[in-house]
Amino acid sequence: MTPDFSNLRLDFPVLDQHVGGHPLVYLDNAATTHKPRAVIDALARFYERDNSNVHRGLHALSMRATDGYEAARERTTKFINASESAEVVFTSGTTASVNLVAQGWGRDTLKPGDVVVCTEMEHHSNMVPWQIVCQQTGATLRYIPVLGENAEGGLDMAAYDELLLAGNVKLVAFTHISNTLGTINPATEICAKAKAAGALTMVDGAQSAGHENVDVQAMGCDFYAFSGHKMAAPTGIGVLYGRRELMDVMSPWQGGGGMISTVEYEGSKWKPSPERFEAGTPNVADAIGLHAAMDYLDSVGRPAIGRHESELAALAYDALSELPGIRILGPGKGQPRAGLVSFAFEGVHAHDVVTFADQDGVALRGGHHCNQPLMRKLGLPSTTRASFYLYNTPADVDALVASMQRILKFFGVE
Repeated sequence: MTPDFSNLRLDFPVLDQHVGGHPLVYLDNAATTHKPRAVIDALARFYERDNSNVHRGLHALSMRATDGYEAARERTTKFINASESAEVVFTSGTTASVNLVAQGWGRDTLKPGDVVVCTEMEHHSNMVPWQIVCQQTGATLRYIPVLGENAEGGLDMAAYDELLLAGNVKLVAFTHISNTLGTINPATEICAKAKAAGALTMVDGAQSAGHENVDVQAMGCDFYAFSGHKMAAPTGIGVLYGRRELMDVMSPWQGGGGMISTVEYEGSKWKPSPERFEAGTPNVADAIGLHAAMDYLDSVGRPAIGRHESELAALAYDALSELPGIRILGPGKGQPRAGLVSFAFEGVHAHDVVTFADQDGVALRGGHHCNQPLMRKLGLPSTTRASFYLYNTPADVDALVASMQRILKFFGVE
């Protein structure tokens, strides 16, 4: 049964407000999503009843907190279909997860002559850590090009084949869904090609985990990272999935309590995954909030959420395409697109667009979206981005278009 998306807005308290005298139309979901009452209540319950440190306490509150924290790990294991909970590490977000792999695996493994492959559409969080580790190790970083003037052609898979054929590729790091283009990359195909060439894969799932069913085993990836705050969970909590045989031999990124089996003055020995990567006091409350968010999203149905967002993006694409002087990035009309649309108006800076839209109660994102190299390739300083989630409706698309029409009239764009 198709969910009644028009009523889901009521589950999100923050949306019940006006901005600039207008009902809030929140279209900045690729940056962060709002939290349903179920998540807020889960956080409140933890702090009101169970707040304690985990794993090392024997009193009732510590045991309840530990049970809640590890239940969140088990729920995450199911959410992405990892083979066991030891493959799920809690981090502060996608950025920390990628850095953990870059430093825990890459720093020890890569050497001069080795190649890491990224894509030209990568978020800085899945690019800069690889630049750093390549500088540290002498490895080389290569990029899969994007095709088309507006990157509407997606990744150049023939160029990807050539990079793999050239040899020495040790890891392929790529985004599942582009946060700027809305491109849905063929993750299973990319992973299969990398595996055939003897390379590992690191998938940035920040824009996919809360929008579609994710099965890391079927995808065939070696590492998969995502952030809670982009899928109705709190900020400050994220996940790194890594295959057990890799995680148990990787070096810890941070040292401290909780990740050691024994400590001597001369040195220490590490626990297996996931403990070896969770030094210090973990983010217990937000892991419990993540659990609640996963339950909420699956109660709606992630496939239905993804279809709903894509339908809204298609509506927005069609309506915005009729406006004068507009350039829309990413997949063209009728092509598969995730729930976002990035665009630029000739002669109007994205920051002006976003500022004027805010006066209409429409929350957008303007800038380079942590995609500076991609923006330069496309010849743009910035774009405006409208991104949708389960609580958005066709009426929000109407409000977006009406605001853009007002802005163009103000700037005299015809």
